Amino acid sequence: MSAAPTVAALSRDDFHARAGAELTFVYKEQAPDILRRLEQLIAHHQKDITREPRPLWSEQTQMMITYGDSIIEGEGSVPLEVLERFMREHLEDTFSAVHILPFFTWSSDDGFSVIHYRKVSPAVGDWPQIRHLAGRFNLMFDLVINHVSRESLWFIDYLSDTLPGRDYFIELPEQTDVRSVTRPRNTPLLAPVSTRRGMQHVWATFSEDQIDLNFANPDVLIEMVGVLLYYLNQGARLIRLDAIAYLWKELGTSCIHLPQTHAIVRLLRAIMERVAPGALLLTETNVPHHENLSYFGNGDEAHIIYQFTLPPLLLHTLTTGDARALTEWAATLPSLPVGCTYLNFTASHDGVGVRALEGLLPRHDIDALLELMQRFGGFTSMKTDPDGQDSPYEINITYFDALKGTRRGADPWQIARFICSQTIMLGLQGIPAVYFHSLVATLNDHEGVTRTGRLRAINRKRWQREALEPLLEAYSTPTHIVFEALTTRLKTRRQEPCFHPDVPQKIIDLGPHFFAFLRGPLPDGRRLLAVHNVTDQSHPLNLPEAWASHHWRDLLERIDPDSELPVLKPYRSCWLVSEA
Repeated sequence: MSAAPTVAALSRDDFHARAGAELTFVYKEQAPDILRRLEQLIAHHQKDITREPRPLWSEQTQMMITYGDSIIEGEGSVPLEVLERFMREHLEDTFSAVHILPFFTWSSDDGFSVIHYRKVSPAVGDWPQIRHLAGRFNLMFDLVINHVSRESLWFIDYLSDTLPGRDYFIELPEQTDVRSVTRPRNTPLLAPVSTRRGMQHVWATFSEDQIDLNFANPDVLIEMVGVLLYYLNQGARLIRLDAIAYLWKELGTSCIHLPQTHAIVRLLRAIMERVAPGALLLTETNVPHHENLSYFGNGDEAHIIYQFTLPPLLLHTLTTGDARALTEWAATLPSLPVGCTYLNFTASHDGVGVRALEGLLPRHDIDALLELMQRFGGFTSMKTDPDGQDSPYEINITYFDALKGTRRGADPWQIARFICSQTIMLGLQGIPAVYFHSLVATLNDHEGVTRTGRLRAINRKRWQREALEPLLEAYSTPTHIVFEALTTRLKTRRQEPCFHPDVPQKIIDLGPHFFAFLRGPLPDGRRLLAVHNVTDQSHPLNLPEAWASHHWRDLLERIDPDSELPVLKPYRSCWLVSEA
């Protein structure tokens, strides 16, 4: 198995039917006019967008997550060109896709407060560099769809009471009861702003600089579809819907995961299938697992959802040396809808979300994890609950430093433990995504936190290339050891057909010391058994009797030559392949 079936473009009639149904649900009697405007917009852009049917994914589909300026050089260099050179020199035949985090002009939150959706920030480059990268890799762009910067032209229109932006935002009286609204932050939901009409209060889910758009106004939808089509025209192969869960607002509800939000996701999926078959839609919803799964819909919403439970549950597993919670959770994962898969990751530009642990771990285990991460140099960001109390939302720490020890404290096993975490992630069903700072074992950037005043800066370091290269070349550095281990695993993984995202997965319970799963079998009988020792002690590996007679070959033996079966050393992994 090397590729999923190619996807043909959605016909005009099928698009008309699907889009019309979603628009009717959301906008009622306005739907025919909105559909007409959408079809005109699509016709305008369609001629410039590549429409060749392409496979969705294969075992070679592997993604790196990075900012456009995660690596910088001296004065006068263009960060996007520096990134491209670094990948060409160090990561050839490793990643097929790159998620370049928001590279547009912005005012805060390292890009997620967009001033202008169609302008590349001069601090990272310009569209020619983006298009050049798109010629080498499948690029994922962020469609920051829920909110804009208060410096955007649309919000300036609002402040001056000028069309079109005047009607693009949600204005409410200061005393409006918004206690039922689900919050990902502990800042006030309604931000005061001085306008031409006096002091007003506008909906701001994430910060007073990130003002939510009002999708009840269909003009906002048309604007955002135009941005989506522009990104596809610039070479985007994947579109990430940032903070999509909060899109639709309705007072008296939680304002998260509302039916109208799901309908708009289905609409965007239909638009992409019409104009760019094979382009992929990904939803970013850092919420409990069962809520996250809802964004697959009936196979007609997101192609890909983040596996948000994996990062915090892996931290719990590897810092306790107990795989039972991870095994029990992974065993409950449902079969994936056709044409849908997970994005498996352990770290990203955000912190490690803890909401995904709700219902999976007892409160005392979550509290113990939060306390341990603080001991390892991390922080905890909070959110406001409906009762007005604050509760943990995410852990701010680099994933490498999060694994510097166990509940007993720091120990000498940090590198091995971290590599184990990444090896588990790489093998699970789905598409693996590796954050640049995981790839180079970046430490907590406390100086960045102090400089910016933002906790998330701890995991958003900008590396000077002249400082990074010696660490990559020196054999004894954690950066070199981790980089070599992960890139070798990535190159091995992309040659193994059992890692195709569509190959089924079965969790194998080998006891609390191991996390194990089977990928396959393929039609020719080939299967892969991944086993990971999650403890700091050696343990004998006793395979079930039914498999003892199989001839297993370890794909990682060349990488970890001191990993001698049937005893698995601390934090060692094996990818055991059997061809019959």
